Amino acid sequence: MQGVGAVILAAGQGKRMKSEIPKVLHRVAGAPLIRHVLDSVEAAGIEEVVIVVGQGADLVRKALGAGYRYALQVEPRGTGDAVARALPLLSPECREVLVLCGDTPLLRPPTLLRLIEARRAAGAAVSLLTSSLENPRGYGRILRDGENRVLAIIEESDATAAQREIKEVNTGTYVFAREFLENTVARLRPENRQGEYYLTDCIGLLRAAGQPVAALNAPPEETLGVNTREELAAAGRILRRRECSRLMEAGVTILDPETTYPDRGVEVGPDTVIYPFTFLEGRTKVGRGCLLGPGTRLVDSTLGDAVEVWYSVVVESTVGDRCQIGPFAYLRPGSVLAEGVKIGDFVELKKAVVGAGSKIPHLSYVGDAVIGSGVNIGAGTITCNYDGLQKHETRVEDGAFIGSNTNLVAPVTIGKGAVTGAGSTITRDVPPGALAVERAKQVVIPDWAKRKAGKGKT
Repeated sequence: MQGVGAVILAAGQGKRMKSEIPKVLHRVAGAPLIRHVLDSVEAAGIEEVVIVVGQGADLVRKALGAGYRYALQVEPRGTGDAVARALPLLSPECREVLVLCGDTPLLRPPTLLRLIEARRAAGAAVSLLTSSLENPRGYGRILRDGENRVLAIIEESDATAAQREIKEVNTGTYVFAREFLENTVARLRPENRQGEYYLTDCIGLLRAAGQPVAALNAPPEETLGVNTREELAAAGRILRRRECSRLMEAGVTILDPETTYPDRGVEVGPDTVIYPFTFLEGRTKVGRGCLLGPGTRLVDSTLGDAVEVWYSVVVESTVGDRCQIGPFAYLRPGSVLAEGVKIGDFVELKKAVVGAGSKIPHLSYVGDAVIGSGVNIGAGTITCNYDGLQKHETRVEDGAFIGSNTNLVAPVTIGKGAVTGAGSTITRDVPPGALAVERAKQVVIPDWAKRKAGKGKT
């Protein structure tokens, strides 16, 4: 959107969060609070953005990257001072300035566009976004005259008892004509209980100068600011509900949206069914017709079509079509399953590639391994991949059969169609088609138990 720049206020200390992390970097629905704000601003077509940072500035810059301009507010002297520091960083082409807070992750792009249009349509110096709350505690109140025109914003700490009864509140989101913003910010004075420069005082100054002020009322679900851990959780619930609605509209069945936890932007194909207590995190992509959960966590992973995962964790892994995972399986980063693979209960994979149709049904650890197609890994199989200094690779070729309770001491290769006997510790390569058995010879002593029991009697 040409001619419009944005200033995002992210210098607040967030004392009520009781955290060493800058408030705007607390995560909700898979991203920092301020990332949600930036996404909405950019989706509204606003390309020029200045972020005002304060305490923890380096952390904010590191999290967001070099694609933005940053204004530093060393001392917390109020929102008016913050905006004054940001304005010189906007290009002369920006004739309108959207000002909003970095802790308001629920704002939608259409609302920002309507706020811009509200100012233009009214020919106003500023348009402000308000909301009506049953419990307005903590918010500045909107003062109106007898003709319902906005007169001023009064901060709660400076409000009278009668003013605190007002339900309409300031959300901290404005669109200013730049010339009026620059003029009024320069006239702000710290004449309040906090001794700060309030951006909200610009509204009263503009009205006193005879300039019109427009207002747009938005639902509370969009305007919630996050100042406490409780509000962080509330914002998370709203964002997850939005994501669940988006997925269901795309043909996904979610049995209980209240106990399903999708991060923003995850992709799920139609006819997939998601059971309760399923977490879809990061850049996860799920194909069509899958069954996910209950009790499942997918992180930055890609699943093909018709995959079933239940009571399991899959992290930074790729799963082919028609695979079955779980219950109680753990796919660690770097795992790759071809189509039709079965990973059963209490199986852990780490940096393992498993070929089509292979089965690891239960109670196994397979790490730093390449498993061919049509392989059966018996219960209790362990790849011994670490020698105390470095990791080594295990290779099991197509059609091999690994007997139960086999230890594969890497580096080692089990040839195509080879078999290992149950209970073996394999330390050398096994040729294709061979049987490898390594275990002590069984000894049977007749009547040993009876004789032992007799020795114990007196």
